[in-house]
Amino acid sequence: MSVLEAIVLGIVQGLTEFLPISSTGHLRIVPAFLGWEDPGAAFTAVTQLGTMAAVLLYFREDLLRIARAWLRSLGDRPLRRELDARLGWYIVLGTIPIGIFGVLFKDQIETGARDLYLIGTALIVLGLVLLLAEKVGTRERSLEQIRTKDGFAIGLAQALALIPGVSRSGATITAGLFMGLDRPAAARFSFLLSVPAVVLSGLLELGTILSDDDGDGTSIGALVVATLMAFLSGYVAIAWLLRYLSTHSTVIFVIYRVALGTLVLVLVGAGAIE
Repeated sequence: MSVLEAIVLGIVQGLTEFLPISSTGHLRIVPAFLGWEDPGAAFTAVTQLGTMAAVLLYFREDLLRIARAWLRSLGDRPLRRELDARLGWYIVLGTIPIGIFGVLFKDQIETGARDLYLIGTALIVLGLVLLLAEKVGTRERSLEQIRTKDGFAIGLAQALALIPGVSRSGATITAGLFMGLDRPAAARFSFLLSVPAVVLSGLLELGTILSDDDGDGTSIGALVVATLMAFLSGYVAIAWLLRYLSTHSTVIFVIYRVALGTLVLVLVGAGAIE
């Protein structure tokens, strides 16, 4: 992987990880459009550590407060009713589904799930589901009103993001809207929920690459460059999306997803990309 490829793919990862348009899908689509090799699922998982660093920095005060409240609540049941402690428990609960399915379907995720037909279809389908959530969601509840069933439902939706093209933020924000959360609350919980799963996945895949078990030939230098670019662009994407969703709907992302998914299916069907 050249330095140019690492820079481009790192920026793509950072921007698309938090926008509801699928980072894993774009890290498969962009190289296909440019005639580059597929960087692979391991590369995607490791560069996500850059975007997770952006989450940790942006939400550092929230995450520290939640972690402290959650730890205190382990030995004091009444404290579990406090918002920060509840958020900690909901993050733990919501991480369980993606952990289970990630282990069960690891081989499929790294191989067959990266098929461009599947990615194009997933872009379109989740885009239409997001549009439905915008139409039927009440958007009356803030983050302070989140409940146990919200954490579990959004966690189940996060597991769908194992399919490239679905989008982690897209699936979780969609679930949050269906559960009646307002857009900023759905996005904020989506970002907080992503931390454990992405950090654990990235560290596991980093170990694989360092041991060169996958034999993909990805250099450490390229990984470092891509991860740094993902961090910088990811931080910008978080700040922008939270501001945007405070006054706008997600329809622009629906339009983009459907248009891109359609283009991918047409080009693959015509044999223009493989």
